[in-house]
Amino acid sequence: MLTIRIAAAVVVDGSGRTLLVRKKGTAAYMQAGGKLAPREAPLDALRREIREELSCELGESPQPLGRFQAPAANEAGSIVEADLFVVELLGDISPTAEIEDVVWHDPGDLESCTLAPLTRDHVLPLARNIRRPI
Repeated sequence: MLTIRIAAAVVVDGSGRTLLVRKKGTAAYMQAGGKLAPREAPLDALRREIREELSCELGESPQPLGRFQAPAANEAGSIVEADLFVVELLGDISPTAEIEDVVWHDPGDLESCTLAPLTRDHVLPLARNIRRPI
């Protein structure tokens, strides 16, 4: 089974919702982020991916949540191994051509849309305990 290393952003707004994206041609919503390039550090990959996917920047104090594994949503038979970071985004979120949809999602809602296994099983339970000022 192939393991895909990724870095992903857990972004929570003042209402406790978390930012999810859906890439073009896919059904599952997930965190913004993506694959690490060879020898690329997870946080460097996340900064690059946020620029590429959402046309904005990471805030100054990303908080690592740990490394988690789950079945890959878009690559059958693969596992994603994700370094997750709680981040704030700087600038307006402007999805690029790679991203078809961006939503603010209630982390208690596991049924209203198709969720990537990593998002459903790890990110949303963590996001329920993250609070930002309103």
